[in-house]
Amino acid sequence: MSASERCTISQHVSLADTNQLDLRDQESEHVNNHNVEGGAISLKESVFDSEMDTATVGIHEKQLDFLRVPQGLFQNEEDDNDDSGTDYCNSDKPGTRLLSVDHVGNVVLPNIFQTTQLLYYERFKVYQDYMLGDCKTSEVRAFTADYLEKVVEPCDWQALWCTDVFDVLVEVVDVDYAGLKAKVGLVLPLQCERKGCELTEEAMKDLLEATEHKVPLQELHVVYDESGDFDQTALAVEHLRFFYKHIWRKWDEEDEDDDFDYFVRCVEPRLRLHYDILEDRVPAGLVAEYYSLLERCSEKYQEFSSLRNDINSDSESELDNVSMVEGLRMFEEIEALKRKLRIIENPLLRHVLGYRVYAGHQSCKGKGPRTSGARVVHVVSASMTVSQLQTLMIDKLCPDFSKEEVELQFHSDLLLAVNACYEGDTVIICPGIYHVTGSISIPDSVEIEGFGLPDEVVIEKKNKGDTFIESTGANIKMSNLKFIQHDAIEGIFCVRQGKLEMENCVLQCETTGVIVRTSAQLSMNMCDLYGSKGAGVEIYPGSICSLIGNGIHHCKEGILIKDFADELDTIPQITMINNVIHNNEGYGVILVKPADKPQQRKTVKSHTADVEKEGYESDEKNEEGKEGMVPSIVLEECPTEKILTPTHNAVPLEVTDGGEKDLLATSAKKRRLQKDVGGRRLHVKDLGVTREDENLFSLEMFVSIQGNQFKRNGKGSIGTFQY
Repeated sequence: MSASERCTISQHVSLADTNQLDLRDQESEHVNNHNVEGGAISLKESVFDSEMDTATVGIHEKQLDFLRVPQGLFQNEEDDNDDSGTDYCNSDKPGTRLLSVDHVGNVVLPNIFQTTQLLYYERFKVYQDYMLGDCKTSEVRAFTADYLEKVVEPCDWQALWCTDVFDVLVEVVDVDYAGLKAKVGLVLPLQCERKGCELTEEAMKDLLEATEHKVPLQELHVVYDESGDFDQTALAVEHLRFFYKHIWRKWDEEDEDDDFDYFVRCVEPRLRLHYDILEDRVPAGLVAEYYSLLERCSEKYQEFSSLRNDINSDSESELDNVSMVEGLRMFEEIEALKRKLRIIENPLLRHVLGYRVYAGHQSCKGKGPRTSGARVVHVVSASMTVSQLQTLMIDKLCPDFSKEEVELQFHSDLLLAVNACYEGDTVIICPGIYHVTGSISIPDSVEIEGFGLPDEVVIEKKNKGDTFIESTGANIKMSNLKFIQHDAIEGIFCVRQGKLEMENCVLQCETTGVIVRTSAQLSMNMCDLYGSKGAGVEIYPGSICSLIGNGIHHCKEGILIKDFADELDTIPQITMINNVIHNNEGYGVILVKPADKPQQRKTVKSHTADVEKEGYESDEKNEEGKEGMVPSIVLEECPTEKILTPTHNAVPLEVTDGGEKDLLATSAKKRRLQKDVGGRRLHVKDLGVTREDENLFSLEMFVSIQGNQFKRNGKGSIGTFQY
């Protein structure tokens, strides 16, 4: 059946549907009038009839949706005026609803369908409902061929065959759905765009003869046609092209987890990541790392495949044995790369684990000290009166810099002042609100101080970007400042290397708060941090973090500690004294670690060991026999914690080196539920398991823990997330 015949059937069905709905509306109006005039129908009966009509219409619409499948694979029924190019077989608007796009080049070629601007939900619906469904990895090609056979016209349509060498107009005479190829012939006279080479009509014919006139469907771009007969074909080829370019991986077919739904496991997270990158929702560093990992994994897999094909399984020669050892080593490298790719592709793990600085990242290099050895004080102010300058001289400049001869430089732009700094310079920011449009990178050891209270000296970031402030200097100090973050992708502060000391600052976050990277140091004293959609403070392996007298509240998580499965990583060193961590959505402090990586704990009190043995006995049994089992989902009941103020006589909740007993007393009662998802086996890498962990602070990474208060955190004071 041709596309025009299918459209005609759809129009008749839609017309019949409209007539029936009109009759139903007339009957409903008649009943309503009778109800108003005679009062014979009660309100209860009217509601009942309305529900019955709604149910009947719903069933009828589902039947019509089934009939409309060939006409519009992902129509937007809520918006009849939608021009996204998906509802192209409409009885009110005959012909195509797809747009056309001009061919870019030096030769005039026919326009093609504009299909590259499809939305996320459009591609999602096609892959889920029509193309892949619930197929396994090994069934992807068969399901794809079946989908193409239903929607792609078998012949008599033109397309541009686009390669890196040429673009040429061809006509499709047959389609090999199973092979994902089309049999084509040249459209004469030859219409061809040559890219750096000379191709004649005879050369093109010879090329087609060599390929038996078969070309990959992904390389075809359907020529624009106003009739609408080839809309389905253009969209189907686009979905095929997008799938094999952005979703499919060469190693997918060899995935050991073939029992899983391929769409849920691979397609959905990769599709979501693709659109998150397009919409600038992923940090630039993470995007670069992802594509670098993808390229390395592809190259390594190609080498592994070549080596595997060269090995003779029946041979026992020394050369083949060496090759097998090399193959095992390469296989382990590929698995490690695939694991990192899965972490980035998984939205939850991408958010929780973040990413390391990729190898190609180049931070802004420091200038070092001036050749003259002189220091400069940079004063930042939008405007300044004589009295303000006098106050600044008396209260700040003279007491702090009178012992040495320093140069004063005045700036109205904060970013210019920071960029003008050398090693040892000082930046003094006068009261006011300073809007910053770009990221602030601090590569030298400088001091940045607000002249006034934090609420009086406000630095506000306006436009979208990765990081608000990036610190890489050896010893950077900040004080008396308020930072406000808007529309950001990454954290408000990122300490990539060196040391950052913050005192008496306010951080109003939007995404993640302060990120302390590997080998970096953070000392945060008497600061207030709130509003983070991620963690208030993220601590990476190998870092040093000192938190004293801070308030961390109204964040997704209070403090998130990342414990990766890399043997080269050293544990972080964390000091927490007199902090108040409250009103966070998740835990006050949470440790993220691989499920198969044991925790190295300090020796704890005997009563702690007894309680841990009693409370987690079942957990240890699950860990021992987790192979082939469904992981436990721990559901916690956390009581509301008491608000402690200075006026209370009660002893505040503290966690000290010897105070595990007090913390254990606040632990919530737990319920454990074994959840079987569709009878299929789950892995920890597919499902994060979060549980409360009373003994977290006994780990070696915590250097000093005392006087901290945890109040009204949604899931509890401390916990562990396993991935």
